[in-house]
Amino acid sequence: MKRRIELGLLYSRTGSYSLISEASRAGALAAIDQINADPGLPVCFVPIERDPGGNADAYGPLCEEILRDSATRHVVGCVTSWSRKEVIPSLEKLGGTLWYALPYEGFEASDHVVYTHACPNQHLLPLLDWAMSAHGRRAYLTGSNYIWGWEIDRLTRATITDAGGEILGERYLAIGALDVGRMIDEIRATRPDFVLNSLVGASSYEFLRAYRALGLTDPHFRADRCPVLSCNLTECEFPPLGEAAEGLIAAGPYFRGVAGWPGPGNFGSAHEAASFAAVHELARLLSRRPWAEAMSLAQLLEGMGGPIDKGTHHTALPVIIAQVRDGAFRVIQHRGEVAGDPDLTRGPPSAAQPLRVVS
Repeated sequence: MKRRIELGLLYSRTGSYSLISEASRAGALAAIDQINADPGLPVCFVPIERDPGGNADAYGPLCEEILRDSATRHVVGCVTSWSRKEVIPSLEKLGGTLWYALPYEGFEASDHVVYTHACPNQHLLPLLDWAMSAHGRRAYLTGSNYIWGWEIDRLTRATITDAGGEILGERYLAIGALDVGRMIDEIRATRPDFVLNSLVGASSYEFLRAYRALGLTDPHFRADRCPVLSCNLTECEFPPLGEAAEGLIAAGPYFRGVAGWPGPGNFGSAHEAASFAAVHELARLLSRRPWAEAMSLAQLLEGMGGPIDKGTHHTALPVIIAQVRDGAFRVIQHRGEVAGDPDLTRGPPSAAQPLRVVS
């Protein structure tokens, strides 16, 4: 008989970044259904869900509620780095593990987090390397006003200036803010070679719509001359963008229709695929030992092999660069599988920082 294991799901179903959350949640639920229907696996998952509603302050208390009021020890969830950091104290206090399936900015390690999406050496650095070779070394940076935007733009600044390039402007918006006009005005005035967009959710959609309008009036800002780059925008956000997504260049471990990771499924986006892969990897680990769900993360990974590094808890992933053409991402470059290197020990020397251990 299958062991019944409660599994936490912590995704916001409303709010500025709800499309990302819904894609991630869909991937996790699809994996749960597949695992529960598989007679070859000795475990079945019972989802214990909480919805923070896009409120960063709600993630910590709701994560604690899941761990305190159920037998759950593993939680799949969180979208922003802000929310991930909010739940870590609850995980430490109650002995839980978060499976975080979104791209993030690196420079973090926790005994209570598994990172199953890309960090900068798997998204940002390959993307910048490609962009500087293909377009030039003069960049404009946008970002949401929290850790993802700050850190991605900090690394970009270091990488481009080390290469002899120049940052022509850098501007941030609060999550959900739509006042992109000043960014567009500065981009028009500075005329960069490319724009790195680290905005999240509705802010990103508004910016991309305004940038497309700019390109219709000035050919310098069309995708072949001055493209917008992203490390976090995927197909799940195409519906509100429409034609504004055309020409966007992104880096990630998966794009719809690309064979390989995390298996034969045709997932809607990398967010969906990473959550699906996270739940399947957890099922694999729990299936190998009786009552493994009570183990710490270190005990669970001990001697098990697989894609997760036992020291950093980051995942080896494909590195793919793709561009939106005719409504779908088309692969520009596939760099194969790359191990996660959150502290950039193998990256540009000035970009590398001491690893910040979250405790």
